[in-house]
Amino acid sequence: MAEEREKEATKEKEVVNMLEKINGRMEDITERIEEIGIEDYFDLLKSPRRLLFTNFIVGLARGLGFAVGATILGAIFLMVLFRLGELNLPVIGEFIARVIRIVQEFL
Repeated sequence: MAEEREKEATKEKEVVNMLEKINGRMEDITERIEEIGIEDYFDLLKSPRRLLFTNFIVGLARGLGFAVGATILGAIFLMVLFRLGELNLPVIGEFIARVIRIVQEFL
């Protein structure tokens, strides 16, 4: 009987240790979820108006960024073409001169 009690006590200690480990892991998960701010995400999903407004603003920012970026890259490309046109390179110079004329007609 003493052996059975010892086995039961050992099993109970193992169960307690497992429960303590599980509790510790649950606390870690809870802290990580709080750090991520997932409750804000769920609040956003619960409010369709706020979600639409947020997506609209993000879309505007992306569109504006694309337009500004494309304009800057286009300007740099044209500057390089003008510089190459000024160099009067034999084969490339004629092609660039045509492109510059076309660009100047449409601008």
